[in-house]
Amino acid sequence: MTGRIAQTFEACKDKDRAALVAFVTAGDPTPGDTAMVLDALVEGGADVIELGMPFTDPMADGPSIQEANLRSLGAGTRTEDIFAIAKAFRDRHPDVPLVLMGYANPMVIRGAAWFAKQCADAGVDGVICVDIPTEEDEALGPALRVASVDTIRLATPTTDAQRLPAVLDGASGFLYYVSVAGITGQQQAAQDSIADAVAKLKAETDLPISVGFGVRTPEQAADIARVADGVVVGSAIVELVGGHGANAAGPVKDYVASLSAAIHAARQ
Repeated sequence: MTGRIAQTFEACKDKDRAALVAFVTAGDPTPGDTAMVLDALVEGGADVIELGMPFTDPMADGPSIQEANLRSLGAGTRTEDIFAIAKAFRDRHPDVPLVLMGYANPMVIRGAAWFAKQCADAGVDGVICVDIPTEEDEALGPALRVASVDTIRLATPTTDAQRLPAVLDGASGFLYYVSVAGITGQQQAAQDSIADAVAKLKAETDLPISVGFGVRTPEQAADIARVADGVVVGSAIVELVGGHGANAAGPVKDYVASLSAAIHAARQ
């Protein structure tokens, strides 16, 4: 059966628009407050939700998401809280894809099969693990596939033609193109380079291509939406949560709505 991620990207394709993929950190500002932030993302028009798993050494993330990890861990967020947040989200939003994004240690410390089962039981649709390279897929990928959870892979500006087939092998859901060789939230690649990269990736896979890292404004989101299947926005949303705390729902909803409107209009 086709999963929620594939169905959502197909529905967006039918409407001739890209999907908006929105990221926040689980447990930020507290585990109890995360639900209202997630609901604000959906109400603002996000098509796919990425829920970050807080970790002590988020090597791919810039200051904004690093601080969100610290806020979440400081509030006592545990792995069981993340799955409780995910399950409650699934109960409230049965059709919205939910992806966990994070690092290997929390995912495999109890065993890959345990983690994959928890994902399936909570209604998680896909997993992005930043620091398990495709060459080490055996550590997590097979367990996710047995549980029918998408293994979402990362491609970067340094992923060359020789390595790309390995990245795509076993990948599902969508391909996340990291548009800069750097950390989240700090810079954005030139539009021409993004368009060229997306075209090259599309020549090698039928998976939807979502582009992230450094997307902040509706104008930037619209530019990417003209060439990619999805636009990923994270740090700017996380900064709103950091600035507004328990009162973040309104600002988050308004900001996401501005992104969504720009993406919807991008190809018109």
